[in-house]
Amino acid sequence: MQEIIVSKEELIELFEKEKIIDTGKGWYMDDSFIDIIALHEIEPKFLQDLANAKLYKIIKKKNS
Repeated sequence: MQEIIVSKEELIELFEKEKIIDTGKGWYMDDSFIDIIALHEIEPKFLQDLANAKLYKIIKKKNS
């Protein structure tokens, strides 16, 4: 799996359709554990809500 960028709505849909599964040990997608990184349009020091980004990057974890 290559990294992909999705909107907040698409990310929610991936969880709802169980394309991404929260295993309790991490997020799992396409036979690999993944990291989800929020992509913010403003500098982090001005953020009020860290989870409220418009876009998210999904990347495969290096050790899985």
